[in-house]
Amino acid sequence: MAYPITTTDSAYYSGTDLGNYQFTSLDEVITQFIIAYVGEDKIISKIKRTDVAFHAARGLQELSFDTFKSVKAFELTVPSTLILPLPKDYVNYVKVVSVDSAGIEHIIYPAIKTSNPQAPNQNADGTFDFDHNNDGDTDDAGEDTLQFAANSTTWDNFSTNTPAELQQNDFDYDDEIFDDNQGQRYGIDPQHAQVNGSYYIDELNGNLHFSSNLNGKKIILKYISDSLGSTSEMKVHKFAEEAMYKYIAHAILATRANTPEYLVQRFKREAFAAKRQAKLRLSNIKLEEITQILRGKSKHIKH
Repeated sequence: MAYPITTTDSAYYSGTDLGNYQFTSLDEVITQFIIAYVGEDKIISKIKRTDVAFHAARGLQELSFDTFKSVKAFELTVPSTLILPLPKDYVNYVKVVSVDSAGIEHIIYPAIKTSNPQAPNQNADGTFDFDHNNDGDTDDAGEDTLQFAANSTTWDNFSTNTPAELQQNDFDYDDEIFDDNQGQRYGIDPQHAQVNGSYYIDELNGNLHFSSNLNGKKIILKYISDSLGSTSEMKVHKFAEEAMYKYIAHAILATRANTPEYLVQRFKREAFAAKRQAKLRLSNIKLEEITQILRGKSKHIKH
């Protein structure tokens, strides 16, 4: 539902709510859904606001992943530990890049041949060590659970293996694979044929690990959130407002007993169509930009 703009020009341009007119708050979506869909002579005769709020939050989550594209970016400096914590609202990564002195981003590829597995303390015979105090007595308080090393040997070896400084034209590349003989890289995977370093995400422990050549460098983590991290983030772009209404309606009807199947299928189709339309609108494709790309295809040499 469209609302008139009530904020004065001076209040808007001197405030902190710039650009927010393109969004509708989740609470407003819930209110407008109840007005439009709930009533004695409407699709849903009666429902609690809390139930609508539940399905609205689920809809915001689902649409955030592949429709809203709620991508956030963190610029961080890689410390000497080569470990950075994942953001509190992290769901999945889009990409990780390093930034040079000119502000240009260089993609960093994930290290697929290393990890940081849990490493429980073991005795020489391979059994687990429950004697955490090293006093020969395993009956002490807290000594009935496994204890793990802070980092695995796999990670320690990876983080301390510092490759030689390389130049862009060298045939030896700087990543987690250290084959340094010319001619042995025929058929190498593209993610290893670069000098930008590597990383891997330890989702179990909530950490982002980097190769040693990224120590002290600026990196940007671009990741997907579910838009439920804070109240200010719980908003819907107006291009996708109708998709939210259809999602909520279908979710409610599909979970109610004695709902006619034809009605469930109808709103399933309408929800799918509204989601597809929202994707097209939010794709933000401009004719001029497409034309520029097509013109670039005709160049023999690309920079």
